[in-house]
Amino acid sequence: MANKSIIKILVQNDLKVTPQRIAILEIILTLENHPTADNITEYLRLSHPNISLGTIYKTLDTFSKKGIIHKVLNDNDSMRYDPIIEKHYHLYSSESDRIDDYVDEKLSDIIEKYFEKKEIPGFTIEDIKLQITGRFTDKG
Repeated sequence: MANKSIIKILVQNDLKVTPQRIAILEIILTLENHPTADNITEYLRLSHPNISLGTIYKTLDTFSKKGIIHKVLNDNDSMRYDPIIEKHYHLYSSESDRIDDYVDEKLSDIIEKYFEKKEIPGFTIEDIKLQITGRFTDKG
């Protein structure tokens, strides 16, 4: 039986509960490494060998539009998918393509307060995404 929390996420977002949607969301939540569509497809094909690439991309796009996942574009122009919807930033390794989540409430407050005071003429800010590029010193 499908994970009840995954079904709940789909229902709360007014999405039809299908085996493909359940499987794709389960993989994104399980991998925990900001997977690419190729990574998701590789794992998905183990249990759903006949699922089309179009279905996978359409589902990822639907999840993104509904706010279930976030798209993360890295320096290699590779789209990755992040299931964490709470405010956080990303540490991106320029050497290994690894992306880790980084939470810093003080930094979030500084950025939000800065843009509350500084208006950008003709532009309304909807979201601020920060990616910090560097190299990890550990081998994890």
